[in-house]
Amino acid sequence: MNTEITGIVMMFILTLVLAIPLGRYIAKVYLGQKTFLDPVFNPIEKLFFKASGIDASREMNWKQHLVALLALNTIWFLLGMLILLCQGWLPLNPDNNPNMTPDLAFNTAISFLVNCNLQHYSGETGVSYLSQLFLMFLQFVSAGIGLAAAAVLFNALKERTTDKLGNFYNYFIKSCTRILLPISVIVAVILMFNGTPMTFDGKDTMTTLQGDTVQVSTGPAAAFVAIKHVGTNGGGFFGANSAHPFENPNYLTNTVEMIAQMIIPFAMIFALGFYLNRRKLSWMIFSVMTIGFLALTIPTVITEMNGNPAITQMGINTANGATEGKEVRFGAAASGYWSIATTVISTGSVNSMHDSAMPLSGMNELLAMMVNCFYGGCGVGILNFYIFIILAVFISGLMVGRTPEFLGKKIEAREMKIAMIIALLHPFLILVGVALSTAFPEQGASTLNNPGFHGFSEILYEFTSSAANNGSGFEGLGDNNPWWNITTGIVLLLSRFLPIIGPVAIAGILAGKKHIPESAGTLKTDTATFGLMIFAVIAIIAALSFFPSLTLGPIAEYFSMK
Repeated sequence: MNTEITGIVMMFILTLVLAIPLGRYIAKVYLGQKTFLDPVFNPIEKLFFKASGIDASREMNWKQHLVALLALNTIWFLLGMLILLCQGWLPLNPDNNPNMTPDLAFNTAISFLVNCNLQHYSGETGVSYLSQLFLMFLQFVSAGIGLAAAAVLFNALKERTTDKLGNFYNYFIKSCTRILLPISVIVAVILMFNGTPMTFDGKDTMTTLQGDTVQVSTGPAAAFVAIKHVGTNGGGFFGANSAHPFENPNYLTNTVEMIAQMIIPFAMIFALGFYLNRRKLSWMIFSVMTIGFLALTIPTVITEMNGNPAITQMGINTANGATEGKEVRFGAAASGYWSIATTVISTGSVNSMHDSAMPLSGMNELLAMMVNCFYGGCGVGILNFYIFIILAVFISGLMVGRTPEFLGKKIEAREMKIAMIIALLHPFLILVGVALSTAFPEQGASTLNNPGFHGFSEILYEFTSSAANNGSGFEGLGDNNPWWNITTGIVLLLSRFLPIIGPVAIAGILAGKKHIPESAGTLKTDTATFGLMIFAVIAIIAALSFFPSLTLGPIAEYFSMK
C-alpha cells in the first residue's frame, strides 16, 4: 500500500515539474515570441494560412472571436453527422460496423465536438476506423478551441484599454500544432513501444490463457489514446477505455496517460502568470485548485484502499482494497486517484469502472464535475475559474467597501449578470435533466439496471458528466436510446459554448474599459486571503447547489450499507 501511495505522489509531482516550463512555453506561443519549434511549424502554419486565405495578423474583437469559434464548430458538427450516419458504406471499415442511428450520431458528433466524448456506443463495434479518425480530429480541434478561447482571455487581461484581442485562427492553429501535436506524438510513441496497437488491420486472432481462440479488435489506437488524454477528451478507442489492456497496457502507460491528461490544465495556470507577468496570481489560482483537488482525492483513495465493508463481513480478504471493477495491474489506490483526476480535469477517461466505486468515492467523482473549476479541461478550466474570480472580487469589494476591480478594470453590473448566469447554468442544466428523467420514468428510469439510491446516482452522474463536458459514466445506465441521446446532446451543447461565451464576453468588455493603476485602496487578488474567498464562493455557489441531489444518491447509498 505504501508503494501505491508513493506512485500517486510521484505522478502529481512529475506533472507539476513538467507543467511549469510548459506553461512558460505556452505563454511564449500566444505572445508570438520565438520558441524552439518555430523552424518546424512556421512553414506549416504559413502554408495553411496562405491556402485558406486567412490573415493571421488581423486583430479581432471578442464578438468576432466568438463568431469564428461557433462557425468552425458548426461545420465540424455537420461533417461528423454525415460520416457517422454513412460509416457502414464508407471505406476503412474492416469489421463492417453498421451506420449509426440518427439520435446516436447526433449525440456522438456533439459529444466529441464539445470535448466531452460521452460515448453511448462501444468503440470496437460502434464506429469504423474512418469514424475513429474523424473523432480523433475532433479531439484535436475541440481541445484547440478551448485553448484558443483561453488565449483570448489572456490577451484581454493585459494592462491596457483595447477591443483588439488577437486573431482567433492564429491562436487556434498554434494551439493544435505547437502544443497539442508535439505532446501527443511523444505519448503515442511511448504507448506503441508498450504494446498499444497502431494499425489499420481488422480483428486479430488471439489465444487466451484458457486456450480459447478469440477475435480481438485492434486499430490505430495509439494516436487516438494520446490525444484523448493530452486534449482532456477522454473518448475510448475501445469500449473499456483505459481499463482495456491495449489502451493502457501497464503501470508505466498508466502513469504517462495520467500525466498527459493533467499537464496542459496545470500548464495553462502557469501560462497565465507568465503571459501577464503575474506569477503570484497563477500560484494563488493553482493553490486553490489543488486544495480542492486534494480534498476530493485523499478521501477517495483512502475509501478505495479500505475496501468494501459488506464484502469484508462475508469473511473475504479485502487487503487489496475495493477491487470490483478495477484492474489488478493498477490497484485500488491508483484507480481512485485516476477517478478524481479524470473528473476534476474533465477528461472523462477511466482505468476502472466508476459504477463499481464505493458510494463516497462516487460522490467525490460527482462533486469534482459539479464544481467543474479545479484545473478543468484544456483552456476551459481557466475560463470556468475566471467566473468565480469575478464573483469573488465583486463580493469581496462589497464586504470591504471598495470598488470591485480585477487587474485594473472595474467590475460592474453587466459583468456580474453574465457571471451569475454562467455560474447558475451548470446546476440548472444538471438538475433539470435529472428531474425530467425521474419525473418520466418510462423515458429515463426505465433504462436503469440498478434500482434505488444507486440508480438515482446513475441518472445524476449522466447529466453531471454531460454538463461538465466530462464523458465518464456510471455504466449501469442503458443510455443508447433517443431520450438519453437527445437530452444529453442538448445539455452538451449548452454547457460547452455558453461557459466559453460568458467569460470571453466579460473579458472583452473589461478590456475595453479604462485601466486603473493599483493603489493603496486596490483589493489584492493574488493573496492567500483572496484565494480563500474564491474557495468559499465555489463551495457556496457550486457545491451546495447539489447537496440535496447527492443526499438522495451516493450519501443515502452509503448509509444504506451501514
